[in-house]
Amino acid sequence: MASSLRTLLSERSHPILLAVFVFSLLILLTLLFSDSSKHLLSANDLLLSSSPLPLPPPPISLFNAAPNPTGDAVQSGGEPFHEVVADGDVGATESRREPPQEVADENADDGGDQVLEVRWEVCKSGKTFQAADYIPCLDNWKAIKELDSRRHMEHRERHCPKPSPRCIVPLPRGYKVPVPWPESRDMIWYYNVPHTKLVEYKKDQNWVRKSGDYLVFPGGGTQFKEGVSRYIEFIEQNLPAVNWGRHTRVVLDVGCGVASFGGYLLDKDVITMSFAPKDEHEAQIQFALERGIPAFLSVIGTQKLAFPNNVFDLIHCARCRVHWDADGGKPLLELNRILRPGGFFVWSATPVYRDNERDKSVWDAMVTLTNSICWKMVVKYTDASGIGVVIYQKPITNSCYATRKENNPPLCTEKNGSGISWYAPLDSCLRQIPVVSSGQQDNWPTSWPDRLKSKPLSLSEENYHKYAEENVINNTKYWENLVNEVYLQDLAINWSKIRNVMDMNAGFGGFAAALVKLPLWVMNIVPINTPDTLRIIFDRGLIGIYHDWCESLNTYPRTYDLLHPTFLFENLTERCDIVDVVVEMDRILRPGGYVLIQDTAAMIKRLRPVLHSLHWVTTLHKQQILVGKKGFWRPGSEVST
Repeated sequence: MASSLRTLLSERSHPILLAVFVFSLLILLTLLFSDSSKHLLSANDLLLSSSPLPLPPPPISLFNAAPNPTGDAVQSGGEPFHEVVADGDVGATESRREPPQEVADENADDGGDQVLEVRWEVCKSGKTFQAADYIPCLDNWKAIKELDSRRHMEHRERHCPKPSPRCIVPLPRGYKVPVPWPESRDMIWYYNVPHTKLVEYKKDQNWVRKSGDYLVFPGGGTQFKEGVSRYIEFIEQNLPAVNWGRHTRVVLDVGCGVASFGGYLLDKDVITMSFAPKDEHEAQIQFALERGIPAFLSVIGTQKLAFPNNVFDLIHCARCRVHWDADGGKPLLELNRILRPGGFFVWSATPVYRDNERDKSVWDAMVTLTNSICWKMVVKYTDASGIGVVIYQKPITNSCYATRKENNPPLCTEKNGSGISWYAPLDSCLRQIPVVSSGQQDNWPTSWPDRLKSKPLSLSEENYHKYAEENVINNTKYWENLVNEVYLQDLAINWSKIRNVMDMNAGFGGFAAALVKLPLWVMNIVPINTPDTLRIIFDRGLIGIYHDWCESLNTYPRTYDLLHPTFLFENLTERCDIVDVVVEMDRILRPGGYVLIQDTAAMIKRLRPVLHSLHWVTTLHKQQILVGKKGFWRPGSEVST
């Protein structure tokens, strides 16, 4: 064969055969050396492509490491920590801001052998927090003490230090691999969240109690005298239209405590966003996330919550300590903004069922305010334990607004803005109900679970006409293929250990939709510098928030099992250092947790050495998906994986 080929080339006989041979050789070389990233969609394609979707990459074997499989406690030890001030004192951290240096292997093309020369240091405690619980944008004491006012909870809002602290949060002494779901709903390791203030403060209300090495959550609460399960049933019995898990899918729990309301609603196929401020109710949101219940830190103060308009099916407040009529009713106007037309507000508080002078005054103010925004009281009832509930419903059209005797609060105009709710002041006006296209029967999504794959309701509105239903369908198919054929099969991840997941650049929520049948939940993040698709995500029956990844997230350290940034970093490089983003990922990811990074080859090459410098184990799948696994290493400790 070789002799015949040499003869063919040297004698140049059979020109047709020679041409066919050369053409075939060119095709083969093109296939061999073509960019493998073409097997995956680009960031823009993930949102707007309407062309047939590519199949996922073929299988590849990856590592299967499991650090600390016995669950034995990890003790702090080794060399003394190199501490860094972490309460916003920029002057004490300036020496850390020198760009890290990379030493590259000339033969490495994926960053796998590069070394990042950086001396990581451990964060230290500040005036109001322990280092192991450090949240940069909520623990910036330097900014907080300079506030002119705290009257409207300004001190509980975000105040991010500049530059971002580049220090590593230590582990609590005795930290263990978290209790797995579903057991974690009812009990967690005490040493993972070693706080007992709520145990004492709420000992008569069955919020949480300590039992040996565990913190146990009996399912009680201030308003749950007969248990949270009975309370949930009580709501539906008095208002069957709630229809948990079918009509009502996406819920917001304001001032949630330890999030037992949202935790038990999971049994009803309801996904609840539970939130509370970081305040004297020590670690309540940290408890919730350690339990495996969706939760985040926030407050209704002077700024809008990080949600779009008209997205929650039901909002719940049980003694949440919010003065709804304060500042001209701005807190309740904020709930009205994010409550879906036709949605319900469930309020259980002493003004509903007590007749003392103070409670009666609050109730009268609430009646006046709810009437002024056209909310209809559909239920007011007191149960056998003496706990009362009132349920309001938001209107589905604008007709009531036009017939009010007083235009107070006034209707919002275009100048009030309709942009992303990020550092935006609370409205003092009433937002009108969006008008859907002709043929739409009402303002309510299809019942769950059909809602997940039905046309998102917001696509019928003018502001979302740039997205076609076909975009969402194709995006869903892409993620179904990639998740089922690659993520769940080829990446050697023990998905039974994964509970809290974050999609850091969520798009239409296709990644979360592909995982919906697994016993986990996904926090969908829509970055503020990307197309605003968060309403579409909520329309599908999923949850999420806006965020700027150049800043720290409002969550405690060690609260997520898996992070999923898809084509996230390129848009950030013009505004911030991706090393700082990786430091934030290290802060919020649990030891033993994973990051799945789908990005360009150049970006993966930049990211991999940073992960290695933090002693993460990485593996590259088909040169396109970087899998990183965080260990138990902290600067100065002897533990690495």
